[in-house]
Amino acid sequence: MVGSKDILRADAASADDGLAAYCPDLNRWPNSWMYEERDLSPGRQMVDCFRPFLRHLLSLKLSRKTLHKHRDNLWLLGGKLIRDLHEVPRLRKRPIAEVVLATIDDEGGPLISHGACEDQQRSFDSTCRKLYHFLKDGNAASR
Repeated sequence: MVGSKDILRADAASADDGLAAYCPDLNRWPNSWMYEERDLSPGRQMVDCFRPFLRHLLSLKLSRKTLHKHRDNLWLLGGKLIRDLHEVPRLRKRPIAEVVLATIDDEGGPLISHGACEDQQRSFDSTCRKLYHFLKDGNAASR
C-alpha cells in the first residue's frame, strides 16, 4: 500500500527531475559567478534561494521559451548580486535572501550593466518582479 509520505517523495523526485532538465547546470551557477573562492558560499545560497522559484515556474506550465528566459534572467541576477558583494563588502554580512530582496522590487530589478537593450532589460525586470512577489508572498518557505 502506498502511503502519503511515498506520494510526497515521488512528487519531490519528479519536481527535481523537471528542475534538472530545465536547469541542468544549476549547481554550476555559483562557479560561473565566482570572482574568488569566497564567492562560492553566497552563490550556493543564492541558488538555494532561486530553486523554489524555478520549481514554481515549472509548475505554471509556461512555454519552453518563457521558462528559459526566466532561467537566464535569474542567472544574470545572480551574477549581478555577486558583483555587488565585491562593490559593497558589508553586504556579505547579510543573509543572501535579504540581499536578493533588497535588489529587486515590484517594479523589477537592477539595471543590466553590460549594455543590454531595452527589451532585455524589460525581460529581466519581468523575472525580477515575479521573483519578488514569490519571495514576498512567502512561497519560498513552502516549497
